[in-house]
Amino acid sequence: MDEQITFHSLVRGILVVQDHVLVAHEIGADHTFLPGGHIERGERAEAALRREIDEELGLRPTIRCFLGAVERAWPKETRANHEINLLFEIEIDGLNPSRPPASREPHIEFLWIELRRLAEANLKPPGLLRLLQTDIDGYHAFWDSSLAVAPTDGGNV
Repeated sequence: MDEQITFHSLVRGILVVQDHVLVAHEIGADHTFLPGGHIERGERAEAALRREIDEELGLRPTIRCFLGAVERAWPKETRANHEINLLFEIEIDGLNPSRPPASREPHIEFLWIELRRLAEANLKPPGLLRLLQTDIDGYHAFWDSSLAVAPTDGGNV
């Protein structure tokens, strides 16, 4: 019997300010995750990240660079799940750890977590801890896309 698999193509923003990282938390869940979400068919990853953060926070991030990817798989009921998370370093003017930003989605809240306490936040996928516990300043991974840059993307990565 062939197992059915749902594949998720995701984009996530890494915002680190004053040794804190911005994470999202689904109300009632026992884990956190980075801001971002699903890439829609035909959408550039950078455009998806801007759209998702606008939907979640009502803010427009500046995308600094591509940092890498994290892959994970997990079973859920009768269907297996497999996801690839594309990770970008971002900046968002005006955000800092003194106050969590307000969510525009009622099922999600945003929190600032100290980098040294990130393991306690049950960040998903777990592979992100390795990246976030290293010095990402100046780190850049290769990124390219055959998709056209939309005029609103500004073309920066």
